[in-house]
Amino acid sequence: MTDTAVPVHPTAPTDAEVRLLDAHWRAANYLSAGQIYLLDNPLLREPLQPGHIKPRLLGHWGTTPGLNFCYTHLNRVIRTRDQNMIYIMGPGHGGPAAVANAWLEGTYSEVYPEVSWDETGMARLFRQFSFPGGVPSHVAPETPGSIHEGGELGYALVHAFGAAFDNPDLVVACIVGDGEAETGPLAAAWHSNKFLDPVRDGAVLPILHLNGYKIANPTVPARIPERELLALFEGYGYRPYVVAGDDPAVMHRKMAETLDRVMDEITAIQRNAREGGNKGRPRWPMIILRTPKGWTGPKEVDGVPVEGTWRSHQVPLPGVRENPEHLALLERWLRSYRPWELFDGTGRPVPQVLAQTPRGERRMSANPHANGGLLLRPLRLPDFRDYAVPVDRPATTFAEPTRVLGALLRDVIAANPDNFRIMGPDETASNRLNAVFEVTDRTWQAERLPTDDHLAPSGRVMEVLSEHLCQGWLEGYLLTGRHGLFNCYEAFIHIVDSMFNQHAKWLKVTRALPWRRPIASLNYLLSSHVWRQDHNGFTHQDPGFLDVVMNKKPEIIRVYLPPDANTLLAVTDGCLRSRDCINVIVAGKQPVLNLLPMDDAVVHCARGIGIWEWAGTDAGAEPDVVLACAGDVPTLETLAAADLLRRHLPQLRVRVVNVVDLMRLQPPTEHPHGLTDPEFDALFTTDKPIIFAFHGYPYLIHRLTYRRHGHGNLHVRGYKEEGTTTTPFDMVMMNDLDRFHLVMDVIDRVPGLGVRAGHVRQLMADERIRHRAYTREHGEDPADITEWVWPH
Repeated sequence: MTDTAVPVHPTAPTDAEVRLLDAHWRAANYLSAGQIYLLDNPLLREPLQPGHIKPRLLGHWGTTPGLNFCYTHLNRVIRTRDQNMIYIMGPGHGGPAAVANAWLEGTYSEVYPEVSWDETGMARLFRQFSFPGGVPSHVAPETPGSIHEGGELGYALVHAFGAAFDNPDLVVACIVGDGEAETGPLAAAWHSNKFLDPVRDGAVLPILHLNGYKIANPTVPARIPERELLALFEGYGYRPYVVAGDDPAVMHRKMAETLDRVMDEITAIQRNAREGGNKGRPRWPMIILRTPKGWTGPKEVDGVPVEGTWRSHQVPLPGVRENPEHLALLERWLRSYRPWELFDGTGRPVPQVLAQTPRGERRMSANPHANGGLLLRPLRLPDFRDYAVPVDRPATTFAEPTRVLGALLRDVIAANPDNFRIMGPDETASNRLNAVFEVTDRTWQAERLPTDDHLAPSGRVMEVLSEHLCQGWLEGYLLTGRHGLFNCYEAFIHIVDSMFNQHAKWLKVTRALPWRRPIASLNYLLSSHVWRQDHNGFTHQDPGFLDVVMNKKPEIIRVYLPPDANTLLAVTDGCLRSRDCINVIVAGKQPVLNLLPMDDAVVHCARGIGIWEWAGTDAGAEPDVVLACAGDVPTLETLAAADLLRRHLPQLRVRVVNVVDLMRLQPPTEHPHGLTDPEFDALFTTDKPIIFAFHGYPYLIHRLTYRRHGHGNLHVRGYKEEGTTTTPFDMVMMNDLDRFHLVMDVIDRVPGLGVRAGHVRQLMADERIRHRAYTREHGEDPADITEWVWPH
């Protein structure tokens, strides 16, 4: 690691500069407090009355003045250096700060003209905050300049690094709250500096804001000795600088001087790497900012301390409408900012307040990187058909779908060297995407040894054994206008359930904001899935992420279960082209049967669902039973069951329906991909038994189809939380998804068939016993399972 101190010459701010910084900070603090409290009288032109106060006081004051302090000083950096910069507020509950600064910069009024840049607009700004029909109390998609909601703590820093990758002129200032710093994802995110290349990437400036308290408790980082805290961040590989105090005049000078120093260091690090060829990992600077919680707010209320304590976390003065003493305290607090000095007669910010405010797209609230769709370039995609697996006859040859996909992704990376990345928790090779390493390496800035494989600072594959970091990096990358894919073992994608939820909520809101331009979709590739984790056992067997995904708004969500290599290629191409969605692809890495020639695969994936006439025996007539399937292993077992029915019950008319796009099972009123009732009935009938072999938990199929006419005839087989270390076929038998059990289901559910086919049912039960015994004796599945192909 490069640890040589960089010579810097910070310029101390003049007294005039300090006054200008303080004016901007006071204006932001006034606007922030006004959002929490005021319903009317925005400039205090008359004495404060109970009717001027909101009936419900909501918001978080405690972190807000510190956020405003950082924002004010970052603006100075942008102005003096013409710096391209965005911010991420980890304490996103300090939403008033982001809104206040966006309004001060004029961006808010440009985006929302009704919230004008005057007293009328200020009144609307105040009224709308945490008010019915208004805006949320957290930094939100509605807030210009934000790419980070911050309502759930832990993801600020990883989002910041994701935004900085492949943005060489961008500095991402990330304010990390000391409560947030206690979370696991945030603790891991400090290691992102081992993946940041000073040559091709931008820089991240972490500002750890220590104000001492969470909602009711002290924070861990604020209560450890400073020597220990500095050692912690030096151990992470940073050069920490401390700015601490509560005197605004002193703190303005300290912060300005420190920011000058760290920005000089960032510039020197990048220059040494880009021009001087310095190959070592740099020691990036960071700031530890220690200020009182609720700084500049009421110091004491009802005889107890508030500023500098947990009591200032949310609303430091409750009951203002009912308590005259609290009302008087609030008025003194608001007037302490001297708003008459900060806003002119019309309510516009005066020139002194705006002196350090950047202009145009240099404003952090108007920076296009914070509205990534403005910068989005379409991927240059090769024709996925060129990677097709030949299929002369269905289900007679084998391929590894994700290995085939790896060749396509290899060429996507080669064609998009600064616009596309693959994230994964040390599983890219395990998931058979090895071909990508023919054109790229794994991103790595830390020490390298001769025994390492494909590590380089310029790698396009980002692997770290933290699903949180993979997800967060990709989210930051997508939100700033780029593309990517997250590959993961299916069972462990659950680790990011909550991050997925937050991103889905963000996309749902942005779709209703015309000024937010569409971004590339978040693409999950889930492999090493439940049915082929027989070697790792029960801990690795869980398809439940699909259930989590299905809870989100339908216009956001897409779930695909391609059954073979060619359908996987077709599905992935569509996902890489999509916008403002979350695409979940579940595909196996083990050899599976090649089912469809590429032309048929394209049509089948475009439909999302379809009858496979070659596999059925209904010959265009009304079937006696429908065998439906979704997922590669369920499709294999369904085809094998159809084969058994052909041989043992040739008179039975069987229809085979395969589902690639799971959302097609819903009505169009529930999802834009949904089938109409006539379309659904034509496939599944309204009165015939439907035996559905499903990749995941059976309940999900019932949930998607409960309104359908034939739902009462639907019987679903899937994963029912039975698993262990065993053979692949024993896994499906443990969950009653095997071919023999599917045949038994048909016999049990086709009217009149049970008595006539009793001997066949008994044979199927015997086959289950025989195969179970074989696995217990030999430790593998018998050849009639492993070598089965479509015989017709």
